[in-house]
Amino acid sequence: QVQLVESGGGSVQAGDSLRLSCATSERTVDSLNMAWFRQGPGKEREFIAVYWSFGSAPIYADSVMGRFAISKNTAKNMIFLHMSSLEPEDTAVYYCAASSHPVGSEASAYEYWGQGTQVTVSS
Repeated sequence: QVQLVESGGGSVQAGDSLRLSCATSERTVDSLNMAWFRQGPGKEREFIAVYWSFGSAPIYADSVMGRFAISKNTAKNMIFLHMSSLEPEDTAVYYCAASSHPVGSEASAYEYWGQGTQVTVSS
């Protein structure tokens, strides 16, 4: 069973940057398709980015393109979400997700989820 643990959330001002981390266990980040999702108040869970295990360039949602970046540290078995130019609309619980199968932007396709970390952006 893969366990995912997110960290790095917090309260920031609009325009600030923040880095979220996700640590994996039992499987390496290179053997899984790793992604970030978020769920804002009263909203459905939204895809942010995916980093596929076969190493192609990450894919991003249009809403975060150019502001967010996903990366991974194989030695530490972690993935990260670098967020910049944060806006109040980015306020949400951010989740790390993983799958050993081919996946895209559908949350239901992911087998493993972290507990989430809250990001609050004030104007």
